[in-house]
Amino acid sequence: MKELQHLNKYFLKYKTHILLGIIITIIARLFLLFTPRYVKKIFLVIENYFEGTISKDVFKTELFEAILYIVGAALVGAILTFFMRQTIINVSRYIEFDLKNEVYDQYQKLSLNFYKKNRTGDLMNRITEDVSRVRMYAGPAIMYSINTITLIIMVIIYMYNASPKLTLYTIIPLPILSVIIYKLSKEIHNRSTIVQQYLSKLSTFTQESFSGISVIKAYGIEPQTSINFKTLASESKEKQIDLAKIQAWFFPMMVLLIGTSNLFVIYIGGMQYINGEIDSIGTIAEFLMYVNMLTWPVATVGWVTSIVQQAEASQKRINEFLKIEPEIKNAVNTHTKITGNIDFNNVHFTYDDTNIQALKGISFKIKEGETLAILGKTGSGKSTILDLIGRLYDIDEGSITINNTEINKLNLNELRDSIGYVPQDAFLFSDTIKTNIRFGKQDATDEDVIEAAKNAQVHKNIAKFKNGYDTILGERGITLSGGQKQRVSIARAIIKLPKILLFDDCLSAVDTETEEKILRNLKKISKGKTSIIVSHRVSSAKNADKIIVLDNGKIVQEGTHSSLINIDGYYKHLYLKQLSETESK
Repeated sequence: MKELQHLNKYFLKYKTHILLGIIITIIARLFLLFTPRYVKKIFLVIENYFEGTISKDVFKTELFEAILYIVGAALVGAILTFFMRQTIINVSRYIEFDLKNEVYDQYQKLSLNFYKKNRTGDLMNRITEDVSRVRMYAGPAIMYSINTITLIIMVIIYMYNASPKLTLYTIIPLPILSVIIYKLSKEIHNRSTIVQQYLSKLSTFTQESFSGISVIKAYGIEPQTSINFKTLASESKEKQIDLAKIQAWFFPMMVLLIGTSNLFVIYIGGMQYINGEIDSIGTIAEFLMYVNMLTWPVATVGWVTSIVQQAEASQKRINEFLKIEPEIKNAVNTHTKITGNIDFNNVHFTYDDTNIQALKGISFKIKEGETLAILGKTGSGKSTILDLIGRLYDIDEGSITINNTEINKLNLNELRDSIGYVPQDAFLFSDTIKTNIRFGKQDATDEDVIEAAKNAQVHKNIAKFKNGYDTILGERGITLSGGQKQRVSIARAIIKLPKILLFDDCLSAVDTETEEKILRNLKKISKGKTSIIVSHRVSSAKNADKIIVLDNGKIVQEGTHSSLINIDGYYKHLYLKQLSETESK
């Protein structure tokens, strides 16, 4: 259970509730143990009455009192059991809440490299299925364990006081039970781990299928996708059945062993009664009740063991991610000034997951308020520069400074808060258009949202929707066209009024007329701010204060539009090509 030690901090946090639950559990079990004693008393009263040692009135009085005590003890025990569940089970829900938040917070801290190496379905399964299995340990397993231990100790003490010899025979099956549990629990742990792994694979497959449903339909591969799903689901089913086969041994073994104990009680107890070692047949009835009171607690030993083993396997999977140290850390908690003065000095960067060297000795400077345009072929390193400014990755060699301070010595939260970023692949959330734009500024008014949408040239499109800005978007913004998604994403960036604006080929899906309008608005908005525009279009770059052209991770051209169109190279060729395409239209 070493992996489950991670939960000890939560048990300490809710120690008051847990201790209260333990006390209530012990008291509840004490009241339940009154029943066998008063059943024995009833037998004694009946024997005394038939032997003529007590009168009929005394018989009725003592019988009524015994029944009254049994009913009262049962009622008190039931009420206390209710409060026992309210304390301990509630704690498990609190721990589930805290653990999910801990996992989610860790997910947010981890770098992009982590998400490139792990599938979304697996991440979701660990924060849902795995945490739910851990909750079963933190609640029901602990509650039934306390209940079982308390009841076993108390029952054995009561049984021993009544008849030591009969007690000894009754508990003979318990060591056998211990060995069986030990053997089966090890196998349950192994099979539980495999089951959780297959659940992750199944979650990943379904998540990717739903996200890529348009591609699946476009290629007409629904039958093959269905076959693949059935194959994976069948494998997962087989692993679940393998686990169930092992778990199925527990309850029959418990019933068999308890039944054996009952036989011992009846036979040995009967012999003792005949030999005069037991003064009343009520003692045998009392013992039978004690043994059967142990049936459920002993049976839950197997169930609890199964829960603990599954929780151990799940917590191990959770801990694998919780133990990962984020590659990008915020080393500064104090306030750091962020301006638009950006300086790249001999920057080298290689992607860890592919080992591709994206940047090879990049150097350039941008002053606050300037606009830099970056052009180049696909894979030349344009988007990488924007990722490094947002410190989504740390560089291998060289330095990046903002306001003459190295980027890793800036407050990470303040750095990213000062940036308005429009990615190449615009991502919108399954919420209203208004909420998606407000994502850039949570306290923005409706007027701010509309103004940002107008500057992004998307207001007229939104106004035509039935619910306007309250239109609910589909997953990843599927409700909108590619150009509309890009413009909503632009609105989300500019509503922040950030000091640094980063545009990653965000106008590729709009026509040239709309592009011109957006660029004019951006020029007005970005006055006094530093802007970096990554594009494949000369029209997006021509008004920039500085233009750099990348090729294979290196700067091959640098200058202004007017200077670069007079130099034979990539920029001039791209300009002439796009100019001829425009004229032909």
